[in-house]
Amino acid sequence: MSFRLAGSIPKSVEQSLVRKEQRGRKAPSGTSDSEKRAWDTYGQMERSFARWDDALDKAEGGASWLGGSDVARLVAETLHLGHGRGYDLLAFCVMPNPVHAVFAPLRKNDGSYHSVSSIMRSLKGSTARAANLALGRRGVFWQHENYDHVVRDEAEVGRVIAYVLDNPVMAGLAQARDAWEWSYSKYELWGKL
Repeated sequence: MSFRLAGSIPKSVEQSLVRKEQRGRKAPSGTSDSEKRAWDTYGQMERSFARWDDALDKAEGGASWLGGSDVARLVAETLHLGHGRGYDLLAFCVMPNPVHAVFAPLRKNDGSYHSVSSIMRSLKGSTARAANLALGRRGVFWQHENYDHVVRDEAEVGRVIAYVLDNPVMAGLAQARDAWEWSYSKYELWGKL
């Protein structure tokens, strides 16, 4: 799951990304029907996410309230508080603009699972109130939408966690995974992922 601060991408950059998404929806000529379906769904989603994520990491002039240690700590602590209550927290990284988290929803007493939307509503609602108070501001804190991705197997879990942990390094904010203060992994796999 990835979510970002409201206003963290300037409108002109956001419009450019939307145009790229609309142009990039077609598979290259010569691909089979099954390859086209895969391209149109998973491949497009991955390429789109990479473009948006890159824009967030390089965003200049947008909101960066998570860059301050007090707000980053608040978000990290809130993510930890939800562990074992609504989800199993596998990893996260709090960046200056976005937050990337890997979690598995847990079962409720009635046998159903906590929904991703209810987890995110709770997480974003509580952190927005507390962060706005800490920053002495009012208004929308988080962008409404989230980017979620269903992880289908153990190998993909490893790749997604590695991506989350490598995010500060790829953005030039840290020299190594374990050098970024606002990252967490449930597994002691820092060097193995």
